[in-house]
Amino acid sequence: MRNLYVQYKNVWTREHRISLVWAAVLSAFALIVQKAADLYVSHLNGVYVPDLILSHIPTFDLDTFIVQGALILTLVGLLLLIAKPRYILFTVKSIAVFIIVRSFFISLTHLGVDPHQLILDTNNIGYNIYNFLYNTSGDFFFSGHTGLPFLLALIFWEQRWWRNFFLLVSLVFGVSVLLAHIHYSIDVFAAPFMTYGIFTISRKLFAKDYQLITEASRSKML
Repeated sequence: MRNLYVQYKNVWTREHRISLVWAAVLSAFALIVQKAADLYVSHLNGVYVPDLILSHIPTFDLDTFIVQGALILTLVGLLLLIAKPRYILFTVKSIAVFIIVRSFFISLTHLGVDPHQLILDTNNIGYNIYNFLYNTSGDFFFSGHTGLPFLLALIFWEQRWWRNFFLLVSLVFGVSVLLAHIHYSIDVFAAPFMTYGIFTISRKLFAKDYQLITEASRSKML
């Protein structure tokens, strides 16, 4: 507990507190952009197109993995950031960039819902929270379920256990949304490539914040 206090004391200089305010502003802006994109695509009647994988597999009821899994990942991510304050600034800002970029892409192409798509159970535990945070209609390209844990894997890459954990979650989520027919194949397979691009851009935009992470990794190696 004392070690965590020392970490926070060392990290939260005046400069970093100001940076945290900007991170909050950027996150708020990202959520506004996401909401605008959601409203835009939800009023469009996109046309369903055949999919090489979806056309050859049945629909599986993976409601738990998709809903509770996303909420558990959110909780784990929050607790991890609390335990590792040097990661907070870069992680929050890069997730905001992820949301903004994804909002832009889902607004470009208007595909229709797969007729065999799994209908999520509204009575499921945590559905209302999931519906408020993540659930939208017609937000296909690219898969947030696949991309977000992959982004966390890239951020925590030097932390071997967490890197492997987030990579596994990304894989499980990717397979789940495909088997549930919630995303097209291209949404899932393109997500890691899109996410890596976002991560690379974020490292350039928020170099000082990323330096906090590299310094933490370097100090553990010494």
